[in-house]
Amino acid sequence: MSKRPITVQAAAALEAAEGLAALGFGGYTGVETAVGAAVDPASAIGVTVLALAGGIGMLACARGLLRADQWSRAPTVLTQLFALPIAWSLWQSDRPGIAIPMGAAAAVALVAVLSPPSTAWLIEDDDEDERAAPAGPAKPVKAAPAEPRSLGRRLMDRLKEQPTKN
Repeated sequence: MSKRPITVQAAAALEAAEGLAALGFGGYTGVETAVGAAVDPASAIGVTVLALAGGIGMLACARGLLRADQWSRAPTVLTQLFALPIAWSLWQSDRPGIAIPMGAAAAVALVAVLSPPSTAWLIEDDDEDERAAPAGPAKPVKAAPAEPRSLGRRLMDRLKEQPTKN
């Protein structure tokens, strides 16, 4: 695996910061609910559980980005897309101190995780060498290309490998 791009590091750092903020918010609402300060305890319990679960999920996504786990990209994009309307809602609620940093972090993380260096690094085909050979006569092994293939080229190659209906 090649060196981790700065865009992946930035996206992982922002995702982790948002995850820690969600855990902090979940802990705060949990304590407030436990001491009886919540107006609607049932809703407060739900918010607490969702914030804690979301925070843990965001931290897992940040770890996945750093480890180049392909699964982590989609939930990272989703959390950023969810954060943008929440930031807008906070802006409309006259909470610019929370809305501006949240919106900026979501926008920067979204750009970072969708950038070409991040995409190339997270979609890298490490499993090509590890694929099991089909039963039957052995096929000659192709030499690896000198330059990394583009995402479009890899997708086209995979489509060509798919069995066709007769």
